Amino acid sequence: MNPLMLLQSSQMPALCLLSGTLGGIIGSFLGVVVERIPPLINEEEGAGNLLFPASHCPACAHRLSWWENIPVVSWCCLRGRCRCCKTAIPLRLLLLELSSALFFALTAEFAPSAAALASLWVLWCGLLPLAVIDAKHLLLPDCLTQPLLWAGLLSHALFHQLPLTDALYGAAAGYLSLWLMYWAFRLSTGREGLGYGDFKLLAALGAWCGWQALPSLLLAAALSGIALYFLFYKSVKENSVIPFGPMLSLAGLVIFILQTLHVTF
Repeated sequence: MNPLMLLQSSQMPALCLLSGTLGGIIGSFLGVVVERIPPLINEEEGAGNLLFPASHCPACAHRLSWWENIPVVSWCCLRGRCRCCKTAIPLRLLLLELSSALFFALTAEFAPSAAALASLWVLWCGLLPLAVIDAKHLLLPDCLTQPLLWAGLLSHALFHQLPLTDALYGAAAGYLSLWLMYWAFRLSTGREGLGYGDFKLLAALGAWCGWQALPSLLLAAALSGIALYFLFYKSVKENSVIPFGPMLSLAGLVIFILQTLHVTF
């Protein structure tokens, strides 16, 4: 029995609690990533970096004390508002912390090995900010997609979850497939149907899931996008741009989880 399975069988509540706490802390940092990377890319004045300035209210510049930075708990205690100026704290920050805590706790319960658990956590930490940033800004930054691709290749090189050649072919096929779709659509309609960030994200997902998973991944992402369009079609303006990154991220995460659990599809 591997060490993780031993913990799962003997110390499951403690393992889930510690994993969930770690997930909440990481989710809080992912909130910083989501809020600060777009201004950094756009070179906005005072954007700083991921570490400076310290966490503060963007409305009144109040620097947050330690107890205002506790994941999930602080947002609830402050009722979603700044302690000083009462400006609303974005709900997405709470959702980032809460979803990360839940994901880390749940995956700690069912992951078959420590290597699989680490891979799941790394993939989550790459896909979640990409999905949120793309949904908000129509942007998939290279500074997130490229490390995610290399992390996928490194994961398979170290842990042998997939043959490394499958991951390499997946990265190449992921990029080229959307690149070809982009040019086919552009030449036939004169409009851009995809962004280059989508190519790079699918390349990263190909590195994680392997080339064999790409058809299922693209189909799941496309169906998710169609479903969301019809669900919210009344609020979608004509010729508006719909981000594809969140659908790719969700489909890629689900497929990698199924692969980790050795579920065939």
